[in-house]
Amino acid sequence: MKLFIKNLDKDINELQLEGLFAKFGEVLSTKIIYDTITWESKGFAFLEMAKKEDALKVIAALNGQKLRGLDLIVQEAEERRK
Repeated sequence: MKLFIKNLDKDINELQLEGLFAKFGEVLSTKIIYDTITWESKGFAFLEMAKKEDALKVIAALNGQKLRGLDLIVQEAEERRK
């Protein structure tokens, strides 16, 4: 299940984010979105969990929780429209 994570501190890297989410189950991929000109984090990421039930646990546990002073928004990612 793919998750959308928003309101990330700009200094968080993919390994740190994966480490936080791996406490709930296997993480298949992690991608923080960066500005193509400045290479600064845009403050959001996509993360894919191996099992849907683990992803639902992550949403319940981390959505609204503070990470480095910011309230995380964790939700199921919507499929891209063509």
